[in-house]
Order: sequence, then structure tokens, then C-alpha cells
Amino acid sequence: MRRRDFITLLGCASASWPLLAREQQPVRIGFLSSRSPDESESVVSAFRKGLFSVGYIEGRNTTIEFRWAEGQYDKLPTLAMELIDRRVDIIAATGDIVSARAAKSTTSNIPVVFVIGGDPVRLGLVASLNRPEGNLTV
Repeated sequence: MRRRDFITLLGCASASWPLLAREQQPVRIGFLSSRSPDESESVVSAFRKGLFSVGYIEGRNTTIEFRWAEGQYDKLPTLAMELIDRRVDIIAATGDIVSARAAKSTTSNIPVVFVIGGDPVRLGLVASLNRPEGNLTV
């Protein structure tokens, strides 16, 4: 599976999760990345495309709150807290495991969808791929 296809799938999964019942209010998505906006241009484009494909249009029925650590990993917990303070409905953690760990350590209530290159079970993010438990999912 190509990376772009996987990111598009992530967008679809994050959009269709438990947010369907809240159609009357815009869905607020927190996008947490360890990278910069320039580095993530193709990821963000695929993410928006995935959301659009399931009916979520930024500015119409969805808002996306972006937070960029720009390679400064120590900023990620603070950025994740900002998203929580903004009362996002879901967090999409991208830019490798550091973003997913920051989101996991900051909230246990808000669903977190993440993208990493390694095995999330071996890395301790989820208990299993079939039943990830908690609020994180791949």
C-alpha cells in the first residue's frame, strides 16, 4: 500500500469514527504533527481528500485545528494540550511515533488516530491491532 493511499484511508477512518452523530455541529479535528506544514503538504492534502470523500468539508461541516512542532518534539505535549483546550472531537497524530505518544499521554478521552512507520503494538501504543483498547487506533 502506498503512503498516499494509507493517509487517505486515515482521513476516511478519522472522519467516519464516532463523529457521525454530531452532523448538526461542525466536527472539530485536531491535527498534531511533529513536522512542519511544508514537510507535510502532501499528507495534509491527502487527509483533506479523505475527509471530503466521506462528506466532511473543511469550513462547511468540519474545522481542522493544526498544530506543528516543526521538529521540536518537546513542544508536542503542549501542542496536544492546546488541541484539548480547543475541545477537538478527535486528534489525528502524524509525523511518527512522537506525535502519537504525545497525544496518548495528554488525553484518555479524545479518540486519537495515528500514523507511524513501525509496529504500534511493539512500540507500546496499543495492546493489539484488532482491539487497540483505550482511545488510540491506527
